Amino acid sequence: MARYVATALLEPHRPLLAHLVVTRYCNLDCTYCNEFDKVSKPIAAEVLLARVDRLAELGTRVLTLTGGEPLTNPAHEAVIAHARSRGMIVTTITNGFLMTRERIEAMNAAGLNALQISIDGVEPDEVSKKTLKSLRGKLQLLADHAEFAVNINSVLGISEERTQDAIEVAEVARGHGFSHTVGVMHDDSGSLAPLSPTQRAVYARLMHEGGIPHRFNYWTFQRNLMDGRPNRWRCRAGGRYLYICEDGLVHYCSQRRGAPAIPLEIYSRDDVAREYATVKACAPFCTVSCVHQASFADNWRAQPRQDGPAQLVA
Repeated sequence: MARYVATALLEPHRPLLAHLVVTRYCNLDCTYCNEFDKVSKPIAAEVLLARVDRLAELGTRVLTLTGGEPLTNPAHEAVIAHARSRGMIVTTITNGFLMTRERIEAMNAAGLNALQISIDGVEPDEVSKKTLKSLRGKLQLLADHAEFAVNINSVLGISEERTQDAIEVAEVARGHGFSHTVGVMHDDSGSLAPLSPTQRAVYARLMHEGGIPHRFNYWTFQRNLMDGRPNRWRCRAGGRYLYICEDGLVHYCSQRRGAPAIPLEIYSRDDVAREYATVKACAPFCTVSCVHQASFADNWRAQPRQDGPAQLVA
């Protein structure tokens, strides 16, 4: 953590967090998700290891493996081990359905630092199968065998019926000794989807019951968005935060694929510096918390102008 803080303060043109897609395929088909397909093959191990090496050369501090469903790629643990050998903190995001004791022990051996499971409710329905009923056994396996930190994340805004479920999910997570976070539904541009009064009340309750980082997210940007107010902040996507898609292109985030869309293999420190200083027109109403968190360390630096998209500042 001390190295992370030092990087944030002393080396502004160095990525703090990268999300690396290891497969586009997912074994589930949650109707609100736009980050998967049912046909893609796992990205080859040698390709992923080369991408990890390039991220290490750029100085990336934290790597998150994502998808699709990362555990459908048999190279998952090899990628973790390789990234750890390159000095990165490594996390993974999963729906949890493929979790076994053997897989947990393999992630332990690879050196995984943290894992996040998304649980959207209590009972499965046509929208999502990621529920407590489906995953209680997997959570117990993690509680019994995981040597890495586990976070359970819930999403509000999927449906009014699921709103109160998030409270039970949070209680179960804490009962297993896991942390719990809650996000809000966004549209396909990354902006906030409307929340009902009930959803807003549950969201506020869970935020207040969460830890300091959770409360920070609420008070610094998510509360403004729920009140319809834009946030003035310095989005450093493409600089501090990199999203690498299945094709190996660097994008601002999962909801802003297409810019800058430069191959990671040629992505340079100059690219990092340029995108660090580029004003993103989508920033005022952005809900993508990982980008906010990676950008926060630089909020004290010079304020870019906010009067147009893709404007560079010196």
